[in-house]
Amino acid sequence: MARNVVLIHGAFAGPWCMDNYRRFLEARGWTCHAPALRFHGGDPKAEPDPAFADTSILDYTKDIAAFVRTLDSPPVIVAHAVSAIVAQQVAAQGLASGLVLINPNATWGMLPETDDERAVARSFMEQGPFWKAPLRVDFGLIAPFAWNRLDEKTQHETFDKLGPESGRVMFEMFFWMFDDNRAVAVDFDKVTCPVLVLCGAEDRAVRPAVGRQIAEKYGANGTYHLAENHAHFLFMEPGWEDVAEVAANWMESSIDVV
Repeated sequence: MARNVVLIHGAFAGPWCMDNYRRFLEARGWTCHAPALRFHGGDPKAEPDPAFADTSILDYTKDIAAFVRTLDSPPVIVAHAVSAIVAQQVAAQGLASGLVLINPNATWGMLPETDDERAVARSFMEQGPFWKAPLRVDFGLIAPFAWNRLDEKTQHETFDKLGPESGRVMFEMFFWMFDDNRAVAVDFDKVTCPVLVLCGAEDRAVRPAVGRQIAEKYGANGTYHLAENHAHFLFMEPGWEDVAEVAANWMESSIDVV
């Protein structure tokens, strides 16, 4: 099996946020691919395509599955937050040799349990019918909840790179109980490859217990690692190399590669 890795960024972001992991894994002999999610690859400040308004998580999954099928063998998929749902849906189609899920968002049926999680969902509700259009995240929301382990300068530099996100995707994530398409549902029984879940202990956007519950759903195939002194963007935070080392060592010991 070839040493292919597909790195998938999360909401509002782009392939750039996986640059540290891409360079780290390439130095260890992996061939890395970092596709952009649909409508995420251009100028982040440009006016979004009107079609973005109706884009679903299921569209992201369809696109990533099509990309993975162009590779010479099923890759390891390293995915952040909402893209961790995408990665699991792709793996359920038999298209992955392994998964590394970084601070994965909750899947169908998992309710928010913390004040922070409810505050994030409430911020979208306060925007009115946000699910009908692309939307942008406020610095005042993302900085304390997702970037609480980044210094202020890096927070602002990162914010300048963020683009819009599909309001429908946010609806599917935070209000899944009203989504007839069950876009965040994962058929865990069909994911047969090894799964590593990495969670930042100080993540305020997604509580670490979500990742633990997801890892437990995979039984003997699931591994959970709690990264102390890390939060939601652990791949960019000080000490990111330590967590990348955990991921790389697990990949090399748990997944059959050549």
